[in-house]
Amino acid sequence: MYCFRMGVAAVLFSVWANQTPAPNPTTLPRVTKLADGVFAYEQLDPTKRGVTANNLIVVTSEGVLVADGQGTVENTKRLVSDIANLTQQPIRYVIVGSEHGDHRGGDSAFPPTATFIAHPYSQANLARQANAPDRRENAAPVVVPTETVKDKRVLMMGGREIDILFLGPCHTGGDLEVYLPGERILYMSEVFSNGIFPSMANSYPSNWVAALKAAEQMDVSVYAPAHGLPATPLISANAERTYRMALERVLAEGRRLHDGKVPVDEAADKADFGEFTGWWRKSENAPGAMKRVYMELDGQLTLPK
Repeated sequence: MYCFRMGVAAVLFSVWANQTPAPNPTTLPRVTKLADGVFAYEQLDPTKRGVTANNLIVVTSEGVLVADGQGTVENTKRLVSDIANLTQQPIRYVIVGSEHGDHRGGDSAFPPTATFIAHPYSQANLARQANAPDRRENAAPVVVPTETVKDKRVLMMGGREIDILFLGPCHTGGDLEVYLPGERILYMSEVFSNGIFPSMANSYPSNWVAALKAAEQMDVSVYAPAHGLPATPLISANAERTYRMALERVLAEGRRLHDGKVPVDEAADKADFGEFTGWWRKSENAPGAMKRVYMELDGQLTLPK
């Protein structure tokens, strides 16, 4: 666990809890400068209606680090091309924040200069996917990371400190975050999705909340999410904390309904998510979220080692 003082301001990719602006894909892909040599990248995610897949791009005199990928080869080629418009430096590292296909499907389009870094849990899962006997013949290759971070790794690139962190199992068992202490920027991958109902089908609910609370104790001014809504501009709001509150509401409703002996397949329909009811993809994500909370309450989840 890492303890840092909380940032005074929170400049976030965000929407307020009761807003669900309509998607506006005409503005994408979008590059937003967060600091000198640091950019957020947003592209429409073809695997999820009305949602972006985001990246953090860190440009240094010793190469480029990219946090996460895109879900398709086409989108990743566009990402690589747009990075080339920012710098002639090669892509040296790709950080596997999330092992899921909406961030990994296009990894084969990254150049051979890139070294992939993942948590051991995600590395093992990607290796299983790569070697699965039932993979489609025409499926894009699964890139298995060659390096791992179990807790924390510090990279020094061009005089810039880049920390690769594991704050604990959250959205998956191997989520990694990228922290730039000099710029006070934290890319959270799928530990934080802006204004989107929590996707919890593979999650560790209570640990996820704990990780978000830990992030809030870090010296951070920018919390960058893995997903957002295309029409959402870069604005100042407390979106990461609002997202944590949404998770806490899901856990509280799951506990209430579980204690009331409501069957898990009825829980999503009977839950009261309050101000988060109108969040994007609630109908898609709520059933899986309730199931995962029930599993945790029944002692059916084993934390990854």
